[in-house]
Amino acid sequence: MDESKKFSVNNMVLAFITLLVVVGLVALAGFFLLSPPDEIIMGQAEATEVRVSGKVPGRVVSYRFGEGDQVRTGDTLVFLDTPEVWAKLKQAKAARTAAEAQNEKAIKGAREQEIAAAFEMWQKAKAGLEIARKSYDRMRNLYEKGVVSAQKKDEAEANYNAMMATEKAAHSQYEMAEEGARKEDKIAAAALVERTQGAIDEVESYVNESVLVSPIDGEVSERFPEVGELVGTGAPIMHIADLNDMWVTFSVREDLLKNIKIGAEIDAFVPALGDLPVRLKVYYMKDMGTYAAWKATKTNGQYDAKTFEVRARPMEKVKDLRPGMSVILREDRKN
Repeated sequence: MDESKKFSVNNMVLAFITLLVVVGLVALAGFFLLSPPDEIIMGQAEATEVRVSGKVPGRVVSYRFGEGDQVRTGDTLVFLDTPEVWAKLKQAKAARTAAEAQNEKAIKGAREQEIAAAFEMWQKAKAGLEIARKSYDRMRNLYEKGVVSAQKKDEAEANYNAMMATEKAAHSQYEMAEEGARKEDKIAAAALVERTQGAIDEVESYVNESVLVSPIDGEVSERFPEVGELVGTGAPIMHIADLNDMWVTFSVREDLLKNIKIGAEIDAFVPALGDLPVRLKVYYMKDMGTYAAWKATKTNGQYDAKTFEVRARPMEKVKDLRPGMSVILREDRKN
């Protein structure tokens, strides 16, 4: 009987210990399961991208670089066929030739034959004036002696006055032919030449747009139209990414912004680079507006947490970091 009681006691102790172990395991599991997990804030690496586009419409003739190629500032990227621009350049040059001819004509004035003709007409008028003067003098003398009537004297005087006017008009015509165009006409002709030259300069600037060059050092990240396709004014043709100007953009709920401030240094890692650790410095923070997702922080809806866009730059150049790679921050809510 004693042995039976002893066995029963041992079983009770073992059961009790087993119960304690089970309760401990359940408590431990509950602790880990019910403890809030670390918040994972995921961002994305980005880089400055420059869009290459032309001012004039054209057809893609050929590319010199493909996606992934490295380019330098001034490298020729693409050739466009722009026949309409070349046609307008011919028109502008023809207009300049006509304007230069008009300007030359204004500078030189009348032709030599026209000047000689005007001079001869003046000489003829001078000769007629001399004859009219002599006739008038004779008639006046004869009138004073009573030989001729007053009418004859008046007719001679009128003819003399008319010939003086004719001589003056002929002299003015000669001076005008010798002087050439008026000052205002010369200024207008010169201005017309400048105007046509300006038109040529404008069209030539469009001609230069048929050969597009890289504005920066970088990598060709995208190419849009294929060879032979037509592109419009300002349409993107290529994107050049500047991999020396990179940053990371995070979308952070405002209740997680406690340790993220402008100028703060934060630690992160890049999964694509084998969880490579990187140190970033925050330089930009702005709310994402009403279009961003809001999240209730309390089940009873006491207030909603707004999302902020946070940008941070690597404090040192990260080798092999590419635009689009994920960058992870961990925020331990227990702290």
